[in-house]
Amino acid sequence: MTDLITLSPKFQVAIPKAVRERLHLHAGQKLQIVTYGDRIELVPQRSIKSMRGFLSGISTNVPRDEDRL
Repeated sequence: MTDLITLSPKFQVAIPKAVRERLHLHAGQKLQIVTYGDRIELVPQRSIKSMRGFLSGISTNVPRDEDRL
C-alpha cells in the first residue's frame, strides 16, 4: 500500500484514514520515529500489556551452540 502525503509548512503530516484504521491508531497515541538513510518509519508505541501473546505459536526449536542452554 502506498499513499502520498504532503509535509506542511510547519513540518506536520497527516496519516491517511485507511492507515490509521488498519493499524488501529488513535489521537494522542505516541509514535516512535526511526530513520534509515533517507527513509523515515513511524512505529506505534504499544503497552507491554497489549503485546501479551503476540508470539504465541512461534517455534522454539532453533539450533543452539553446545555451550548454550
